[in-house]
Amino acid sequence: MKILVIQQKMIGDVLTSSILFEALCEEYPNAELHYLINTHTYPVVENHPCIDKFIFFTPEIESSKKALLQFAKSIQKKEFDVVVDVYSKISSNIITLFSGAKTKISYHKWYTTLVYNHNVKRLKVTDRNCGLAIVNRMQLLEPLGISFNAIRPKIYLTNNEVEDAKKQLKSNNISLSKPLFMISVLGSGLNKTYPLDYMASVIDEIAATTNGQILFNYIPNQLVEAETIYNACKPETRKQIYFDVFGKSLRSFLALTSLCNAIIGNEGGAINMAKALNIKTFAIFAPWIDKQTWSIFEKNGVNESVHLKDYKPEIYNGKIEKDMKAEAKNLYIQFKPELFKDKLNKFLKPFAVTA
Repeated sequence: MKILVIQQKMIGDVLTSSILFEALCEEYPNAELHYLINTHTYPVVENHPCIDKFIFFTPEIESSKKALLQFAKSIQKKEFDVVVDVYSKISSNIITLFSGAKTKISYHKWYTTLVYNHNVKRLKVTDRNCGLAIVNRMQLLEPLGISFNAIRPKIYLTNNEVEDAKKQLKSNNISLSKPLFMISVLGSGLNKTYPLDYMASVIDEIAATTNGQILFNYIPNQLVEAETIYNACKPETRKQIYFDVFGKSLRSFLALTSLCNAIIGNEGGAINMAKALNIKTFAIFAPWIDKQTWSIFEKNGVNESVHLKDYKPEIYNGKIEKDMKAEAKNLYIQFKPELFKDKLNKFLKPFAVTA
């Protein structure tokens, strides 16, 4: 049996959807499992023991209708028996249609019921602490006779990668015997980024409460914003920040994160990757993102998160989070660090050390 799982676009989505392979591998140990993903997301699923082959959806394919059709025809030649389309957008609809697979599974949409013979309706609420992102993905395997299992996403680092990260820390006089925090200082866009001055206040709190060492997670094109946050921190906080120590690739970031006590900051890919590395997390949600979907495996003192809706629910009366995306800037202004200061301090307390 050959099975194709499709999950294009974001790193967090690709990592989360990788749980399907663990379940498929257990149920169908002799199946050949393929994962269709965007090229830039490969590092979070590299070395995954349950994925046999990767198929890359390149920027060239994404930007050309002709290239997309040629790509879809190449999928047809691979003769998949099953396609599980987690992405469920036009491009993956076309790929699935061309695949010729006998069993085609995706989320229910009125316009795709002719493409897929199993159309799974997403749940909108769950009482499971694994979060809707996990619950709804696992639902996609029910047509294959696979029962729900709250599988955690996992990232597989090599010993060499971890050792290289240790050497990088040591060469910068960072000690693993002292608390070490990775800060997700910026989101994937402005509407998913906690206000820079507010983030500086959060970092000041972390530094003062723990006397820990602090790393910033940012990429080169975010340098100006990262420097703005650094400069907005108190002078005594800046002494605890190792601004120039960061992962120069996604895999090196993962290795550095694996050595941290916790990651704190904007909810997104970095937080989800830390969870997959079994690193404690404290996430600040964008006010328009649905917390119930992405607050995966929440547990006090382990994986915690805050959302404006937790503190000012009246703002959301009669509305759902995604409808408030256009108001992100004004909503963020109301999401002051003082609102969750006590919760953050309680999370940080076990890490605190004296000077």
